[in-house]
Amino acid sequence: MNLQIDESSENANGVGSNDMKTPLLEDGGSAFDGKVTAVLLVSTFVAVCGSFNYGLAVGYSSPVESAIIDDLGLSTAEYSLFGSMITIGGTLGAVVCGKLSDYLGRRGTMGVTCIFFIVGWFSIAASQAAWSLDMGRIFLGFSLGLICFVVPVYIAEITPKNLRGTFVAFHMLMLCAGISAAFILGVLISWRILAILGIVPSLIELIGLFFIPESPRWLTKMGKDKEFDAALQRLRGANADTSEEAAYIREYTKSLGLIPEVNILQLFQKKYARTLTVGVGLFVFQQQTGMNGILYYASSICQSAGLSGRVGSIALALIQIPAITLTVLCMERFGRRPLLMVSASGLCLGCTVAGLSYLLQDHGLLTWFSPYLVLIGVTIYFLAYPIGVGGITYLVVAEIYPMNIKGLAGSTATLAGWLSSWIVAYGFNFSMGWSSAGTFFILAGVSALTVLFVAILVPETKGRTLEEIQASID
Repeated sequence: MNLQIDESSENANGVGSNDMKTPLLEDGGSAFDGKVTAVLLVSTFVAVCGSFNYGLAVGYSSPVESAIIDDLGLSTAEYSLFGSMITIGGTLGAVVCGKLSDYLGRRGTMGVTCIFFIVGWFSIAASQAAWSLDMGRIFLGFSLGLICFVVPVYIAEITPKNLRGTFVAFHMLMLCAGISAAFILGVLISWRILAILGIVPSLIELIGLFFIPESPRWLTKMGKDKEFDAALQRLRGANADTSEEAAYIREYTKSLGLIPEVNILQLFQKKYARTLTVGVGLFVFQQQTGMNGILYYASSICQSAGLSGRVGSIALALIQIPAITLTVLCMERFGRRPLLMVSASGLCLGCTVAGLSYLLQDHGLLTWFSPYLVLIGVTIYFLAYPIGVGGITYLVVAEIYPMNIKGLAGSTATLAGWLSSWIVAYGFNFSMGWSSAGTFFILAGVSALTVLFVAILVPETKGRTLEEIQASID
């Protein structure tokens, strides 16, 4: 049987050397297509409990803003700091996620995220002052920095080739479900009770981790052959023949050791300049288009436009699921570049509409309509973001980096993204205080620059081998 590295896991990791072209890695069409098993479903469910908590943590600060400020007597600056602390924790988590998951395994790393989630949510729920709120938010952020790496990797490594894309999409779906739950529950229950509820998914995941298999690919990388065979058999079913897939995984893992890795200084050589620029640029633009600011402070945005914060939060929550569903449907039907440019154009349109609404309010024009106009603009923004800028960025970065720089370059790009996220989250409220219309017009300008960046520098990667991708950007 001829085998092929698929784009979602192996080929995304990039075979950048001709020395690795062994018979096991030749074209094989539908090799290793598998079926859905109970163990696979349960393992995915346990993993995406972390994805749900990710969304809950991201969406938490928006609907509870006024309640926390009133209860604890916080200033705007103190609450802005609380909102931005999640990105500081996320930055720390992003720095160590690769090494930690290699050392502890995928299950072990997910267990670490559960512990940090539990401590973080409890700290917030019991807070009587700003410092404990901030500490809890940092703990949540650290978990996010780990989850955004380990959960998609774990799901990709346990699923058969023909099911991988669909199952990885559950990570995005549950993340959006968590955001929606935070927006809806945040206007129905107190902020302390919502924080306590955030502990529940982590407890479910922590218990579930004792009953699901470790990633077979991690096990074979660590030389645990017996555990590898047992885990793969559980995932594929008791009666499934896993001998050929096991041989494939072993051969691929062995071939990875043939490619030398570069250090941080070598990463900035001229031959990697464009590749690194594309990856870092995509992550920076992903954050600088303002999603974290708009998401964290959606309630106050609606209130400043004259709308009920509760109505606005619920409306934004309801459009999350259709938006991510559209992303799943479009992911493999169209090229990466078109979806990125359509998404960025939608962000530009949404921000422009919202900016015009605030401008009309500033001049006392159409005051009866402008509150609804800002909601229309933000709705367009939330629909456009996951179509490309929010989701495909991670896919493109995985595809453009060859194996010898993937870990280091990926960490560099991710770190740049988290730092950009912190700047947006911390500065958004101050920017809105300076000029609401000006803030959204600036974001519209950044979104337009994103379109140009993609059009000029980002290569199309759909349906192409790593060698072809690398040739197009050298």
